[in-house]
Amino acid sequence: MARPFLQASAIALALAVVPAGTAAMAAVDSNAYNELDQFMDVFARVKATYVDKVEDKVLIKGAIDGMLAALDPHSAYESGLDYDNLKIQTMGSYGGLGLTVTAEDGAVKIISPQEDTPGYRAGLKSGDYITHIDGKLIYGLTLDEAISQMRGPPGTKVALTIIRPGRDKPMDVALVRERIVQRPVKWEVKNGIGILNINTFSQDTGAAVRAGMAGVQKQLGHAPIGWIVDLRDNGGGLRDEAIDVADSFLNFGEIVSERGREKNDIERFYAKPGDPSRGLPTIVLVNSGSASASEIVAGALQDQHRALVMGVRSFGKGSVQTVLDLGGNTALRLTTSRYYTPSGRSVQEGGIEPDIKVPQISDPDYKTRPVFREDDLRRHLINEVKADDKALMEDTKDDPRFTATPDQLKAKGIEDFQLDYALRTLARLGTGPAAASKGKARS
Repeated sequence: MARPFLQASAIALALAVVPAGTAAMAAVDSNAYNELDQFMDVFARVKATYVDKVEDKVLIKGAIDGMLAALDPHSAYESGLDYDNLKIQTMGSYGGLGLTVTAEDGAVKIISPQEDTPGYRAGLKSGDYITHIDGKLIYGLTLDEAISQMRGPPGTKVALTIIRPGRDKPMDVALVRERIVQRPVKWEVKNGIGILNINTFSQDTGAAVRAGMAGVQKQLGHAPIGWIVDLRDNGGGLRDEAIDVADSFLNFGEIVSERGREKNDIERFYAKPGDPSRGLPTIVLVNSGSASASEIVAGALQDQHRALVMGVRSFGKGSVQTVLDLGGNTALRLTTSRYYTPSGRSVQEGGIEPDIKVPQISDPDYKTRPVFREDDLRRHLINEVKADDKALMEDTKDDPRFTATPDQLKAKGIEDFQLDYALRTLARLGTGPAAASKGKARS
């Protein structure tokens, strides 16, 4: 099933008979046949004369990867663990132990266990090292290979050998895999304001946002002063979930449009009646890591004058990928359209420019840390209108609001300057009728 996404052991060359038509059509088909003949000639020569024997599937996969790499950075052939990771990103769940891990000096190190998962309940901790899986030494395996061995169907057993710094002997831990559900949304209340931190747009993210809104209002006992939607470092996900999230703040109007190869290939998506956010003041936080589905939400709420967008320019990925399952745990992720905000803007390359530019000055390296966006990627789709990121530094470098050092901020108890700035801004916006009515917002 194809799903709009905001990320074969042989080639079957279906050489159909050229239909009757113009000479130009025949010439095009003839050129295509010549190119395919050349490909098969290279394939045969590599198989016959390369210094080492190479399996057909290795050559075929390399050819497919090369073909898609020639298109744009987001079209790809997904197989094995790559496809598993793509499904986890979109479905939001997997069979495993609930451990976030990394590779360190050839070993697998636990970054953190997810709460209420097999790894968490077994007492595994950040900083532990996994040395054996089911009694087999994993030193030297790639991280992907180790992760593949830890994942599996829920209900199956797996044994880990753990080395914990400070302990003399390794620990053997027996675990049973479970369905691990990732939390796409985390919410909290600060100063009477509801904060919705959306980390990905996987299945049910829209429902999780509305559940977060309900949780905020239940904790307060009334409506909040307003909402902060934190999309920083959210790389995107499912288009439909982005539409659902934006719809939670809108009562009507267009959210996004998609345009394919042909001029008349346009599809528009609109908000449905009903506004779970109650029309309360809203700020959307974005940064250079906010991409794709995040930019759909930010662009829709900005264009509809429903929210202030705050932070720094977003990533600038204005294309939609369709995921086509090819069977055999493989899929084609192919760019099939561009998306546009309600005002007709494409965010491709340029991203979403915030209404209020606020750098993350609580990060001591914010001025020198390299920033990578869509326009830094090779073969990215071109957009005629492109934002200039230098403008941010020119606008903010001498601004007295943004001259404090990280140490000065920390002394004031500010660990996240952008969030703190949003909270203070929203508090000022909330001093009007909404605050005077003690949280009684319009429905």
